[in-house]
Amino acid sequence: MSEQALKLVAVSAGLSVPSSTRLLADRLTEAVRGSLGERDGDREVEVRVVELRELAVPIANHLVTGFPSAALGEALDAVTEADGLIVVSPVFAASYSGLFKSFFDLVEVGALAGTPVLIGATGGTSRHSLVPEHAMRPLFAHLRALVVPTAVYAASEDWGGTGDALTDTLPERIGRAGRDLAEFMATASGRTAGKKTEPVLSLPFA
Repeated sequence: MSEQALKLVAVSAGLSVPSSTRLLADRLTEAVRGSLGERDGDREVEVRVVELRELAVPIANHLVTGFPSAALGEALDAVTEADGLIVVSPVFAASYSGLFKSFFDLVEVGALAGTPVLIGATGGTSRHSLVPEHAMRPLFAHLRALVVPTAVYAASEDWGGTGDALTDTLPERIGRAGRDLAEFMATASGRTAGKKTEPVLSLPFA
């Protein structure tokens, strides 16, 4: 009997089209799928991308009415049922965007407990490179998710390939992060037939 397909969901909070935030989410998704394929080539991986830009109005309506639209409800279900999450936000005011936070404010308490999460962010300069660490990691720790060790921040210059050793490491960082999430997804316990139970793995708190 074949194993159940792994569900990989990427959440992109990019606002523009095209979006560097969506581009980073896609690159991370490719890295995770590739790493999962190397681990177990026979295991099917179902991928879904949630574009928060398309859900901005339903998110606002849900916050004030308490009722999600059909599309928003499907997106929330996809996120909470995922075996692995990739979440990427643009940097606004030295943190994640309000749209990103508003979406995850709608996730039920405990719904992400034990879910492996890969965090990423994009910004104009490298000055905001610690946003994944000081803003996003605490958010998902609060949600009791399993945040993988490698976070990825991509500044505008990271996409250019300038020859600078400090900025030309983006593909390497994406690859390492993809391997991290694939490892967590392949080994995380506390799931039965795609349903979450109490998480077995936990991260220490200082």
